[in-house]
Amino acid sequence: MPATLEIRKAAVLGAGVMGTQIAAQLTNAGIETLVFDLPAEGEDRRAIARSAIARLAKLSPRPLAEPTLADAITPADYDDDIEALAECDLVIEAIAERLELKRALFERIAPYLNERAMLASNTSGLSIAAMAATLPAGLRERFCGMHFFNPPRYMTLVELIPCLESDSALLDRLESFLVSTLGKGVVRAKDTPNFIGNRIGVFSMLSIAHHSQRLGLGFDEVDALTGPPLGRPRSATYRTLDVVGLDTIAHVIATMRDGLPDDPWHHHFFTPAWAERLIERGALGQKSGAGCYRKRAGQIEVLDPDTFEYGPARATVAPEVAALLALKDLGERLEALRVNPHPQAQLVWSSLRDLFHYCAARLGEIADHAFDLDLALRWGYGWKQGPFESWQAAGWKRVAGWIEEEIAQGKTMSDAPLPAWVTEVDGVYRAGSGYAPATGRFALRGQLPVYARQRAPERLLDDPLAPGETVFENAGLRAWHDGDGVLVASFTTKGHVISADVLAGVRESVAIAERDFDALVLWHPEAPFSYGADLKGAMAMLAGGERDAFSLLVAEFQRTSQTLKYSMVPVIAAIQGMTLGGGCELQMHSARTVAALESYVGLVEAGVGLLPAGGGLKEFALRASNAQGEGGDLFTALAPRFERVARALPAGSAREAQGAGLLRDADIVVMNPFELLHVARHQARALFEAGYRPPLPARTIRVAGRPAIANFDAQIINLLEGRSISEHDAEIAHRIAVVLCGGEVDANERVDEAWLLGLEREHFVQLAMSEKTQARIQHTLKTGKPLRN
Repeated sequence: MPATLEIRKAAVLGAGVMGTQIAAQLTNAGIETLVFDLPAEGEDRRAIARSAIARLAKLSPRPLAEPTLADAITPADYDDDIEALAECDLVIEAIAERLELKRALFERIAPYLNERAMLASNTSGLSIAAMAATLPAGLRERFCGMHFFNPPRYMTLVELIPCLESDSALLDRLESFLVSTLGKGVVRAKDTPNFIGNRIGVFSMLSIAHHSQRLGLGFDEVDALTGPPLGRPRSATYRTLDVVGLDTIAHVIATMRDGLPDDPWHHHFFTPAWAERLIERGALGQKSGAGCYRKRAGQIEVLDPDTFEYGPARATVAPEVAALLALKDLGERLEALRVNPHPQAQLVWSSLRDLFHYCAARLGEIADHAFDLDLALRWGYGWKQGPFESWQAAGWKRVAGWIEEEIAQGKTMSDAPLPAWVTEVDGVYRAGSGYAPATGRFALRGQLPVYARQRAPERLLDDPLAPGETVFENAGLRAWHDGDGVLVASFTTKGHVISADVLAGVRESVAIAERDFDALVLWHPEAPFSYGADLKGAMAMLAGGERDAFSLLVAEFQRTSQTLKYSMVPVIAAIQGMTLGGGCELQMHSARTVAALESYVGLVEAGVGLLPAGGGLKEFALRASNAQGEGGDLFTALAPRFERVARALPAGSAREAQGAGLLRDADIVVMNPFELLHVARHQARALFEAGYRPPLPARTIRVAGRPAIANFDAQIINLLEGRSISEHDAEIAHRIAVVLCGGEVDANERVDEAWLLGLEREHFVQLAMSEKTQARIQHTLKTGKPLRN
């Protein structure tokens, strides 16, 4: 049996929002995909699926990595196209959460599936065994649950749920496909109602709702407590209910209520009365415009569940409770919250206590290992730590004692005792391994070969990474290796901003790599790749009137970019997340970039009143010259680059960055960011083994000159007169045009890189010295938002 799962073509059954978004992610990964739905009346029998695919462009956040990918998804209907299923290697069902509908669909399609095809259901919690019972015996071994979390492009989690007959080797191959090809984080779940993520996540919401009602706290007050202060998304609890949809949450709760009659917490598995009332009114949350919250006249209003009236959402965390939540030691924090009588403190402690209690009691039922539960909440709900991680970080035995004490006092949501294993261990994690209650042993994560590709996987309890052998280190960068001949340079500044130390460290890393290694990779274990240049340090120079020192720093940045470009060993930039400004320019000068799909790349300096001066505009001019040859239209080639830079627009994905010229066609896009370093090292070694040489110096770059500058200026004047931009925006845009076009020279004049770098430096420094640009920089540093002045 092959070690990998060859999936050339896939089909998604069901053209709803979830089904089409799963199809979009398959397409993002380069898999030919069909979307099936019922045949429509009229001439266009595929109209339902076709319309659903078209709606992908209207969804936010965007399901497609690049808008034109929608054209690669094929609409289909069950009557006319069902035979096309025979060509598909993976078929994913994503229709309504009704068991009888799913069974009927499986009976209809089963005869058309080929003998190797995998069949999966995207159910969020229905019985996999009950679905499998309707399938032919030979298909059951190729059937499982494959639950994506919404939105599938951005949420890491996929729960993989076998039925009794599922072939374990096929499941291993499917997991490898999900991890490497689709870029997902996979947990294996048992076939129980709502599996792991929704079972625990929805219980947590029910617990918070129970205690907020008991303590008389408003929805906005609870959300102020249960979002970032607990390491959870800003949507917290009640905003999350609105985002997901109150009707959807009610369905998940009903699945728990109907499927778990013997659960000791069963009496809490009911949709709150206020939510039922909202659902009856059609106030389902964000999708209907009202739910726990609504927006009126630009103001966010929150529902009072007692009066059923909306009022301004203004609640905040009480100062004394905020002080407790700010305590760094988690054990100290929980103890202080536990004994503090303030209702807000009691909400936080009580909801966490009951969450810990429930997770311990149900772990063996829903998962094989503790890490499956924690990763499901991290990847599916966006929590920074899973429940067991938080419990262990606070002191496992001490917290267990508090829970037992409060069970005895009748304070908990259930009087079920903690399972015996809780008191037999000091925690559920040891050196990267997780506890398995069924065996009483600790097991390592990631035993499949695909996980060997992850040099820095998701870490539980912030387990330290294997550091590698340090070769060089300064205040902004560490250069290290694993003994494979490839030097890795990792920035250590906050946000991986590019300081003078980073620039010096990059140049030193190139020198070391040229002397002692085969290649150099720029890589960080976590996003972002870089927010760009160190604005705080730059402002200190500007405020001190150190113009010469500031100009020298710009020159040092340009020298660093050129050092990367003309390195005698290949330099690979391995990027993920925000790759902005100077970070974008560094990767533009690498021999090759390996980018995670979720890389947001852009020359965004105009947003702070500057223009790119680390060689980015120079590279755009050079690439336009190379692409257009002797007689091509340079203005047409430069126009989309000019617009993106002048508007400070980053690309929405690595695929989009390629289309925008921010990445090259030869650059590599990987779906799983944990595989970046693995792929980058292989690219580096391949270039080295092929006898890598840096490019020859570019001395005859054909530039667009004055006529193109005039064309750009005409566009700028139109925008200015239409009040779409400010006068300072217009000045920045004009200077960008001057640099892109090679300065005030004749059309088709020949210049070299030094000329273009000089233009960058000149106009950058002049903008930096202006009061309006300095005001923009100060405002961004203070608020994190751009200033229009």
